[in-house]
Amino acid sequence: MALNHADVPKTIPRPVDEGLASHLLGSSAPADLTLLSTNGTLVNLSKLQGLTIVFCYPRTGAPGEAVPAEWNNTPGARGCTAEACSYRGNFSALAQLGVNAVFGLSVQDNAYQKEVRGRLGLPYDLLSDEKLEFVKAMKMPVFEWEGKRLIKRCTLAFRDGKVEHVWYPVFPPDENSAEVTAWLKNRTER
Repeated sequence: MALNHADVPKTIPRPVDEGLASHLLGSSAPADLTLLSTNGTLVNLSKLQGLTIVFCYPRTGAPGEAVPAEWNNTPGARGCTAEACSYRGNFSALAQLGVNAVFGLSVQDNAYQKEVRGRLGLPYDLLSDEKLEFVKAMKMPVFEWEGKRLIKRCTLAFRDGKVEHVWYPVFPPDENSAEVTAWLKNRTER
């Protein structure tokens, strides 16, 4: 049976909020930092107008890649593909609720992210922070996996380059886009 990375096992452990993202609310995106997008452009989050949703995730799995038990047992690690697919499913709803742009962001390289975007049919771009510049500038929560620093799953709502809302920890990952949608609907109903 082929492995489906979009399936999220119900037994994965829930991550805890250890306070590593509490400083992000109200912070600004780095003014001098650009990230390479899967469409080939450089994106400066501080320059984007309106509401931008950036969901940060550790890494997506490759086709045929076996998911080790250690990954499944690491709180917050499993579910990146499922999260990306949930944003694909809610993309038009987010746009209707006033979101100008949606990005996924990981430390994976741009070539890998292009393959993921095409394979999953994502209607939004992925941003590569391969050099951990965004991670360091924003002091994003990270964890080590096989000698590499990965971003802990966290979603940021930027308005005109400033963080207006933070979702951390994100769990379950495949429901995060629905949480963002509910937050947007609640804001418009006030």
